[in-house]
Amino acid sequence: MGMKTKDLRTKSAEELNQELVNLYQARFGLKMQIATQQSNKTSELGKLRREIARVKTVIAEKGAAKGVRKKKRREGNEPSPVPL
Repeated sequence: MGMKTKDLRTKSAEELNQELVNLYQARFGLKMQIATQQSNKTSELGKLRREIARVKTVIAEKGAAKGVRKKKRREGNEPSPVPL
């Protein structure tokens, strides 16, 4: 935990995905400890959340470098396109 972005960029996609899984598991475990009052380290949740976001950002950057794009979401209020 506490890995720098520079270090994350050197990892492969598989390693980043494994890191993401580990962070999600750590976050879940910490949430359970806080819920059962076994721990009072609530600030660790924010740190884990930011670390997860950091890993996801690097994964997205690697995907963008390969030319993989996410589909744009359509707004719910937009009308459907009408064929002419």
